[in-house]
Amino acid sequence: MHMPQELSYTIEEVAQLLKVSKLTIYDLVKKGELPVFRVGRQMRMDAKDLEKYIATSKSPAFTSAAGPPNRNEAKEASPLVISGQDMVLDLLGQYIEKNSGHKALRSHKGSLNGLISMYNGEADIVSLHMFDGDTGEYNLPYIKKILVGYPYVLLNLLSRKAGLYVRKGNPFNLAAWTDLTNDKLTFINRERGSGARILLDEQLRINKIPAKSLKGYENEESNHLSVASAVSSGAADVGVGIEKAAKLVGVDFVPLITERYDLVLLKTLKNEELIKTVKTIVASIPFQAEIDALGDYDISKTGSVIHETF
Repeated sequence: MHMPQELSYTIEEVAQLLKVSKLTIYDLVKKGELPVFRVGRQMRMDAKDLEKYIATSKSPAFTSAAGPPNRNEAKEASPLVISGQDMVLDLLGQYIEKNSGHKALRSHKGSLNGLISMYNGEADIVSLHMFDGDTGEYNLPYIKKILVGYPYVLLNLLSRKAGLYVRKGNPFNLAAWTDLTNDKLTFINRERGSGARILLDEQLRINKIPAKSLKGYENEESNHLSVASAVSSGAADVGVGIEKAAKLVGVDFVPLITERYDLVLLKTLKNEELIKTVKTIVASIPFQAEIDALGDYDISKTGSVIHETF
């Protein structure tokens, strides 16, 4: 395959071509594995550099993370879908491929939409960070209401800080959810069904802040990086998201809550081996060490079973 030298791609286009999240691409850029150049505020990548990266990744070590399965395994193993956006899910997918005959596919739906997909039989592993304002608890209150009639296991993947993306120097001195009532602020929102949107809406509800009082509440982006980038570019003054994306994009971050980021799997006969595999991976020292090395993640509960139905 030959790409013309003058062709270049945005980070979003590269993510789509490689079928990974933009967080994964930003991390590869940060590590120096993918060279980029800037046009104004936008990062772009030469097609020849992307072609070189793809060619390098086709070495035997990368062709299949699990190595070539034998013919019987290839027939038995079906692709599985991991739903969510955090870059750690790409890592999880690689470990699953190494330790089973499954090919891990990624869906980048938000928490609630991913859970509904699981209910409809369209996702095998769903990542969740959904805050319940009445109990102060993450995930389980929603799972109990949506996965009605389904047995499941809920595992902790990691914990991470969530809060506000603000411009450098935090010019509006934002320090709490109630500060969002400042009528001089322009807000940038996440899409309905995402964990960040649920966190915001629950905080607005328990603090008795009308959504209509936030200028820009109706303006939505579909991931943490895009929200952080909107603040970085000046298109908005504030948005809600996780600490990791703030550091990748280069905006200031006001931490307001530590959220529990969990994995849920349905307990079915078909999933018995997958659940064992995922439990083993997430509790393993090598996997946890790789998460810890990424920075900005808390692995103190990683691998623990939060809830399991019987």
